[in-house]
Amino acid sequence: ALWSLSNSPCQSGPSLSMREAASMYGTAVAIFFVILVAALQGSVPPKSPFPYHIPLDSKGVLKLSWNVSYVQETIHFQLSVRDFRAGVLFGMSDRGELENADLVVLWTDGNRAYFADTWSDQKGQIHLDTQQDYQLLQAQETSDSLSLLFKRSFATCDPKDYLIEDDTVHLVYGILEEPVQSLEAINTSGLQTGLQLVQLLKTEVPTPAMPEDVQKMDLKAPEVTIPGEETTYWCHVIELSQSFSRHHIIMYEAIVTEGNEALVHHMEVFQCTAELDNPDFSGPCDSKMKPDRLNYCRHVLAAWALGAKPFYYPEEAGIAFGGPGFSRYLRLEIHYHNPLKIQGRQDSSGIRLYYTATLRRFDAGIMELGLVYTPVMAIPPRETAFVLTGYCTDKCTQLALPPHGIHIFASQLHTHLTGRKVVTVLARDGQERKIVNRDNHYSPHFQEIRMLKKIVSVHPGDVLITSCTYNTDDREVATVGGFGIHEEMCVNYVHYYPKTDLELCKSAVDPGFLQKYFHLVNRFNSEEVCTCPQASVPEQFTSVPWNSFSRETLKALYNYAPISMHCNKSSAVRFQGEWDLQPLPKIISTLKEPTPNCPAHRAPGPAGPTVVNIG
Repeated sequence: ALWSLSNSPCQSGPSLSMREAASMYGTAVAIFFVILVAALQGSVPPKSPFPYHIPLDSKGVLKLSWNVSYVQETIHFQLSVRDFRAGVLFGMSDRGELENADLVVLWTDGNRAYFADTWSDQKGQIHLDTQQDYQLLQAQETSDSLSLLFKRSFATCDPKDYLIEDDTVHLVYGILEEPVQSLEAINTSGLQTGLQLVQLLKTEVPTPAMPEDVQKMDLKAPEVTIPGEETTYWCHVIELSQSFSRHHIIMYEAIVTEGNEALVHHMEVFQCTAELDNPDFSGPCDSKMKPDRLNYCRHVLAAWALGAKPFYYPEEAGIAFGGPGFSRYLRLEIHYHNPLKIQGRQDSSGIRLYYTATLRRFDAGIMELGLVYTPVMAIPPRETAFVLTGYCTDKCTQLALPPHGIHIFASQLHTHLTGRKVVTVLARDGQERKIVNRDNHYSPHFQEIRMLKKIVSVHPGDVLITSCTYNTDDREVATVGGFGIHEEMCVNYVHYYPKTDLELCKSAVDPGFLQKYFHLVNRFNSEEVCTCPQASVPEQFTSVPWNSFSRETLKALYNYAPISMHCNKSSAVRFQGEWDLQPLPKIISTLKEPTPNCPAHRAPGPAGPTVVNIG
């Protein structure tokens, strides 16, 4: 059944027969889809006007499809609700809360259905938005589901609306089980709710032609029984044959077992170090049975996250694997998200590599930018937005990059649990020039390799600055840098070509200056800070009394003290030169924050909810 739409709670005028109404509405819907496909021509495959799909909940009750028009700066959403009862809420919020969220709501009062652009306050109370920016285009009911088609601009300049950017988007939803008499009667605290992470604004990458000799390799989990726990990281080692020669990976995509689309959250493939012995293992990544040497399989080869499309390398480059100098062992890691703790589900998901023996002109490489994994970089407890910054200095790029530079085409941002924002900026001659990659709504639970909209060229003498913003509001002690999940990282894995010897270009504050900080805090506090030689840096941070002085002084230290640069080759050996006690790069001009592109002329929206009557 198709549902009719009205912008007023009252109906007027002569009524049509159901057959006439259905015929007229069916014609209107057909015309709409023609217009939609035409409007999005060139930005979507002709086979489907909605190329992106994700399940919103682990049962598959709610499914979202969408399309992006960069010309119109508009997203068309199609939300499917199985076994629709009394209503559904869908929208976005800063960190995935249903409080202070930007929402669309479809609800019934037992007689009629209504659709409205709304927002929720800090108590979860729903309010009608004075500016109706979500536009309902179609409501269609089948025997077992309801499908809603609606659209919204990226930016509306409505203070109650979420600004849709290239970042990670926290999608939220709620399900109404019983009719309500008014919108104001809805409070999110009493609903069945959930969260899904996705990047809505996908980079449009033309699909390159595959060479005739392209081959496929499926790296899959071996019939894993998904544990009945909310979060599981499953590690599985794959061994290549001894005769496997050098090839170029030119594309990869996800293989997700049918029925498990809502449980397989993200997957990664890591290369092991070339000298590693067989680390045979298949089991939970935190298992005590996992060989320690599996920790040396951490060089990212491929990564996929929910909602991501196939990943293509530029036509002139591919990432090499196999042959001399390459380990025969790969580690597949799958993150299962199972909030309902479903038991006994079998899974053989993984990643499919497309590779060729016809090597391309350039080897692609992966370079680590950001902070060294060291406890000298730390975040005090009870911080809501503490920033740490790592540098790839002009001295390192001048020495290690080829004369014509390198070209970054993709990026994967990475922190642990307290990361909230990550950005890498390219600076030249003391001026910030370009954003390499930025995520102002970063989530450590959603990490994917993202194609850049435009390739960023890095020349010898350029500086790459990577900053991470952390929230430790729920922690009682300092969070230090390190490999542990409760420690922190700040990394941008950039994918580039042509490959160079430079694999790691990162920094950390000079350890000697950090010791001066501990001594200074000792002098200005009644509580003694342990600065004895035998105390480790984490122990010293633990003994710091965190007051305004110790916090602000630590910020100043990180912003002005000299750094230790790690300008490293793939062998983990630094390039020749002096890298300790290096001055921070001088940046005299920074990029301005982009301003939203608000619509110049806005059509007046409905004064109230749109009535959706069953035909």
